[in-house]
Amino acid sequence: MKKPLGVLVGIVVVVGVISTAGAWYTGTKIESVLQASIQKANQELASQLEGTSVHGTVELVSLESRFYSSTARYRVNVQDDASGPDAQPLELLIVDELEHGPLPWSRIKTFKWLPVMASSSYVLEETPSVEKWFAAAKDQSPLNGRATLNYDRSVVGHMELLPLDAKLDESSSLTFSGMIMDGQMDADGQNLKAKGYMEHLKVHADTPGKPPVLVELNGLTIASDLNKSTYGFYLGQNVLQLSDGQLTFGERRSELKIKDFEYADSASATDNLLSGRLAYNVGDITLDGKPVGSAKMVMTANSLDIPAMQSLLQLYQTKFQPQADGTLPETPLTLAEQTLMQAGVENFLSAKPQLALEDLTLKTVHGESHFNVTVSLAKPASFEQPPIEIAKQMMTALNAKLQLSKPMIADLSAVQAQLAGQSDPQAIAEAASMNGEMAGVMAVQTGLAKVDSNNILASLSYSGGQVDFNGQKMSLEDFVSVLMTRIEGMSGEPVGTTRQ
Repeated sequence: MKKPLGVLVGIVVVVGVISTAGAWYTGTKIESVLQASIQKANQELASQLEGTSVHGTVELVSLESRFYSSTARYRVNVQDDASGPDAQPLELLIVDELEHGPLPWSRIKTFKWLPVMASSSYVLEETPSVEKWFAAAKDQSPLNGRATLNYDRSVVGHMELLPLDAKLDESSSLTFSGMIMDGQMDADGQNLKAKGYMEHLKVHADTPGKPPVLVELNGLTIASDLNKSTYGFYLGQNVLQLSDGQLTFGERRSELKIKDFEYADSASATDNLLSGRLAYNVGDITLDGKPVGSAKMVMTANSLDIPAMQSLLQLYQTKFQPQADGTLPETPLTLAEQTLMQAGVENFLSAKPQLALEDLTLKTVHGESHFNVTVSLAKPASFEQPPIEIAKQMMTALNAKLQLSKPMIADLSAVQAQLAGQSDPQAIAEAASMNGEMAGVMAVQTGLAKVDSNNILASLSYSGGQVDFNGQKMSLEDFVSVLMTRIEGMSGEPVGTTRQ
């Protein structure tokens, strides 16, 4: 018995010595590590919020170091310039209890024996900025979390937002089930993964003089898997899924419900060229208990020159982005800025970008419609040419197809009538059917589309200066002339005239 006991005691002593030595080392290094992390966080905030009206900073307010642990306090300030010059910044104070490594007790007791630099447990501290948030959480800290700092300075964390039940004012309220978030990030923030889940959110807003609005969201999941590019922004995938949601609005208290909503985006880069995909999907839509349909949209972009886009974006933010009061800057472009803009446009087009609405699908009870369009661009030989020649050279290819269901138009017309307060089912059905048929008649009369049974069809393709419009081949010049003539026929006025 003595030998095994001696071995066990020896192991405990060794672990104790290692832990003590590690704790001393961590305790002497923790401040420099925190300051480095905060500096990195501020750089990242500035980078990711560039071009928006929001900016924020993080600072270490205090650090109380002990042998085995430390207490750090951070201040986070967030300011939205769009709220006006008199708006006060949102101030968050976070208290972080740090256990020094390599073997923090909170990890040992949960059988996590892999050495780490530190383990932290943090909570939001009450300040005037968040006192209502605390009250809604029944005077508990509404935000808390845990994080582990590894010796390679990677971080693994878990954050919780507590349930809330609050009156926003005398007639408005908010109910929130809480939310959990898990994430991990490497030392330099190059790789980031996060996942979160919210069970329920309900907001009731009642504004004087307007009908009350009720918004309900159930089963929200968000997830990200991102890698930072050499240009400073993140690439990868983001997904948002919502089990169901409801909007109650209007004098008639109409109820619009959706189910199985999903948003997904992805982006990747090869050298200096960016590709991306954006998709929305709504599995089911109902209005006042009656089925409306479903919807899907997919957009893609390929061969986008990143430096050119960044240059143009920076110029836009400087010269064209609306100010806090909604007005546009009045300072004209300087000669140097005009040169910079032209160079950005030329570089963007030189990469031969391709933009596409790959699929727009709307499906109702009685019909289904589709639309897609793809455009390929290139740099023209010169911008000092007639507009038609620039268009020929800049747009190397275009393909578009439309299939518009007349029964779908009728279904949506019935929905519109329902929203307008009409209640006679027979009158609604007759008007809706007439609208579907009228759409087909107008398409044929204007020559912009054809009718095949219950579908209105249109197609347009362009390549090498030649256009195929609904099966009719012509030059780009002739197509522009035909299009202008038909638009004039629809409006009854020559294109370009102004009504007095």
